[in-house]
Amino acid sequence: MKTIKISRLLVTMLVLGFVFMSCKDDDDNTTTVEQPQMEQTIAEKAIGTENLSSLVAALQAADLVDPFTKSGNYTVFAPTNEAFAQFLTDNNFASLSEVPKEVLANVLLYHVVNSRVMSSDLSAGYSPSMLPASEDNYVSLYFPEGNVTRINGYSNVTTADIEASNGVIHIVDKVLTPPTVVDHAVMNSSFSSLVAAVTKANLVDALKDGDNLTVFAPVDGAFASLLSDLGLSSLDDLTAEDLTPILLYHVLGTGVPAASVAEGYVPTLSMANDNNLSLYIRLIDGNVMLNGQSNVVATDVFGTNGVIHVIDKVLLPQTIADFAVSNPAFSQLVAALSQANLVDAFNGSDVYTVFAPVNAAFDALYSQLGISGATDLTAEDLTPILTAHAVNGNVLSGTLTSGSVPTLNSNKSLDIAVAESGVTIDGDINVVATDVQATNGVIHVIDKVIVP
Repeated sequence: MKTIKISRLLVTMLVLGFVFMSCKDDDDNTTTVEQPQMEQTIAEKAIGTENLSSLVAALQAADLVDPFTKSGNYTVFAPTNEAFAQFLTDNNFASLSEVPKEVLANVLLYHVVNSRVMSSDLSAGYSPSMLPASEDNYVSLYFPEGNVTRINGYSNVTTADIEASNGVIHIVDKVLTPPTVVDHAVMNSSFSSLVAAVTKANLVDALKDGDNLTVFAPVDGAFASLLSDLGLSSLDDLTAEDLTPILLYHVLGTGVPAASVAEGYVPTLSMANDNNLSLYIRLIDGNVMLNGQSNVVATDVFGTNGVIHVIDKVLLPQTIADFAVSNPAFSQLVAALSQANLVDAFNGSDVYTVFAPVNAAFDALYSQLGISGATDLTAEDLTPILTAHAVNGNVLSGTLTSGSVPTLNSNKSLDIAVAESGVTIDGDINVVATDVQATNGVIHVIDKVIVP
């Protein structure tokens, strides 16, 4: 029994020795077990894809390769070589080297989203690219309803979901050109009536060339409602002269993203009496209403030269009476004008400067008189009071001077005092807001009713 055990032990030792020597020989030949390869970055994926060589060359020329070699989470819509060739032809460049570096960088950044978005997660609407539009805002990409893989309405995703360690690549067949606010309108079929109107009014170039604009863009349904209200069958029934003041009334000369929208009056690019017409913005429970009738239904579509906010009703330039009606702070003034049958007087073409008392001013007057409101007074009572608040002509605050000014009430002149601290009327009435420009004059807001 001992002999058998010793023999087995010797055999085991010989086998172990052979295995040890074999392993040693393998070590001498440096044979190793291959480790799993780490996933490539977006840059490495692009470099390894033959049909993306132009994209790689463009990234190198714009010094933008490095961000895509590092950790992150990006989505890159990668144009093919053929797409870049067409881009160069369309823009009269012989090669990528002729494209200014800043232009190239802007184009490339417009193809990148700062998050990983798989094709199954693409949704209709707008998404920010990585091309800056303004402080903390980025030029928008548009994904059409019903075909979210046709970006901006012209560039198709041909190969989707090429995953990388720092994001995902979707190959596209057209280079995406950063759009102006006009381009955004053209790309979205919901704005076809707006585009037709802008084209008919010969405003396309002016809006494309404008800088830092805010456009309140009515959807097609808004134009249909306008035409119905006017008893017209189509935009063909309106001339360029009809359309121009209406369209420019939807444009502000300053870029105002949704986060910066504030209640009050802002100047538009539409003109009357050589002055920019005002637009009334009202905030109601976080929602934005314009002139008391048009709702902002979508916000922050950024282009290279401004921002679009979508609205559900076409805006029409306002008269003095319109502004009074649309602002609840003037409801008592409107009630008094109605009682005195004077609304139409401030709704026509005659030009006036109106010093408009706020509701609290009328409340104080009615309390002093011991009455509840305008309905307790006759038209004969109210007319001399209300006409004392109106002056002939369009007098902006910057042209107000101290002195006596006649009003529409022939028995009442206003004693105006202009000082660094502000403007007062008749010694104790303060002008608290100025220059609400209407089509037929201007409104200055006051804190007390003028009593003749």
